[in-house]
Amino acid sequence: MESSQQTTSTEQAEDQVRESQECEDEELRQLLAPDPSNLPLTPPSAVDSNFTSYFAPDFMKPGHDQYVYRHPNGLCIIGLAPTHVAFKDQGGITAVDFNVGKSDRSGFKVTGKRKKNAQHFESNTALCKVRTSYASYIVRCCVKGSLLEVNDRLVKNPALLNSSADREGYIAIIMPKPADWLKFKSSLLTLEEYKKMREKC
Repeated sequence: MESSQQTTSTEQAEDQVRESQECEDEELRQLLAPDPSNLPLTPPSAVDSNFTSYFAPDFMKPGHDQYVYRHPNGLCIIGLAPTHVAFKDQGGITAVDFNVGKSDRSGFKVTGKRKKNAQHFESNTALCKVRTSYASYIVRCCVKGSLLEVNDRLVKNPALLNSSADREGYIAIIMPKPADWLKFKSSLLTLEEYKKMREKC
């Protein structure tokens, strides 16, 4: 009698292990070979996958719309939103100049883990000037933090702003302190809020 009870409990334990293994196998199958009907029509971009998108519409001046892509590690990529007034000028952006204020932003090189030589800027500090055939526009930091890098490729190839302002045409990378980011985040719009706002304009 005791032997048959032990056999039954052993079989039940084996059944539980088998069921658990089958569930894990099914989850793995769904990850490796997902249902095509549940997949998006276009795969998410690197920005969509790795960053949270925020927007600063009319930053300092009407039509000066900028984006802030924030990475989980705290880095913020700054650039021109697609609705920035500069893109409305015929011919688009023709030149980018990082020589603003008292210094050339592209001349500073940040080194090491401690980011030596990083400049600390306010959110309204000028990063660069972009020019079109008709006007020039100041692009600002948008967030208070340390300037780690500017995209100096834009000096030789300003057309990157016209073709891919949200990727290769970014302006700069800034590292804000967590406390400063939390303060400033509330003044930014999410992607959905930005789209709704600009659809009404």
